[in-house]
Amino acid sequence: MNQAFERNLGRYADLIIEVGLNLQKGQELMISAPITSYEFVRLITEKAYEAGALNVLTDFYDDELKKIRLEKSAEEGLKAFPEWKAKGYIEMAENNVALLNLAAPNPSLLRDSDPTRVAMLNKTSAEAMKDFSAYIGGGKISWLIAAIPTVEWAQTVFPDLSQEDAFTKLWENIFYTTRTDQENTVELWEAHIDDLNKNAQRLNEGKYKKLHYKGPGTDLTIEFHPKTKWISAQFTNDKGIPFVPNLPTEEVFSIPNKYGVNGLVSSTKPLNYSGTLIKNFSLTFKEGKVIDYTAEEGYETLKNLLGTDEGASYLGEVALVPHDSPISNTNIVFNNTLFDENASCHIALGRALSVCVEDGKTMTPEQLQEIGFNESMIHVDFMIGSSQLDIDGEKADGTIEPIFKAGDWV
Repeated sequence: MNQAFERNLGRYADLIIEVGLNLQKGQELMISAPITSYEFVRLITEKAYEAGALNVLTDFYDDELKKIRLEKSAEEGLKAFPEWKAKGYIEMAENNVALLNLAAPNPSLLRDSDPTRVAMLNKTSAEAMKDFSAYIGGGKISWLIAAIPTVEWAQTVFPDLSQEDAFTKLWENIFYTTRTDQENTVELWEAHIDDLNKNAQRLNEGKYKKLHYKGPGTDLTIEFHPKTKWISAQFTNDKGIPFVPNLPTEEVFSIPNKYGVNGLVSSTKPLNYSGTLIKNFSLTFKEGKVIDYTAEEGYETLKNLLGTDEGASYLGEVALVPHDSPISNTNIVFNNTLFDENASCHIALGRALSVCVEDGKTMTPEQLQEIGFNESMIHVDFMIGSSQLDIDGEKADGTIEPIFKAGDWV
């Protein structure tokens, strides 16, 4: 590896520790990562200790083992989850652990696997980790999803290149979209987050009760409760420490009224859901619930996703991302939601985020339900934005204001 790569890699690790996690002295760090990323995990570990981490823990996994389990395990095995692991994550969260999830997906790994068995395994994990997920969705602890390339992922993004060239090019684009190919990375991110917060502030000042989306295959209205708010991807944990849970991020987002979504919406990018690609799909909503759906590829996976639980058929997030943005301007479909959702306006099926509710962290489940807050074991973003998407905001008095025109902020 050349010096420029090593320099950018170091900046990426610094960004993860200093901006994404904002790791504090005396804090523990848990890293969840694929076994193929061990070298980068070593670098992150070194940076974490230099920042004053009390301890760095690792939870390595291997997707190939997951595939073997899906193919060979009895159904009873797919429904089993180690109780000690679920309890361990809760214990770490109660002790203010910072959680880093290094995502390195193989988008086609489970393409030929039985979607029913995949859904069974996903549901088992979601149920077991439901209580821990509340710490994530509520922003109670610092957490971060960042990407690490694999050869398999790189070749789905750049199929015409050799393995080595595809891998190198994917790293180059990760550095570009995270601004780690520039010297003043941390300062650039501080300015970028400030701009995102200003966009969120303008939407909050608009006090829109409804957004109306119009584009090819999309005619959708989404309503909001007055107690919900727009925020950027900069959270503050229960200790008062700010952190950025996604790197990269280009979005401002809120949560809809669970029962206030109506109309048709069509995807504009593939959705990689747990090792299977769902392509060219559409959903029809009535009073918040998906009542019909289509997909050119991955229909059974979409069906199983929607059937995970009652809340999986309702929305839990609405995010605005300009078409003219660094990730979108690469003209690359990453087959990875972390990147593709930040190249495009998107919405999410499943669990809503209490950080988007005024005083949401202190509200009871019953109080949250009263404002149309959606509960689910899943939270799955999918992309609906393009250069042809228009979004209008409607105020309480019926005034209509354009928010997005041809995919970008008005």
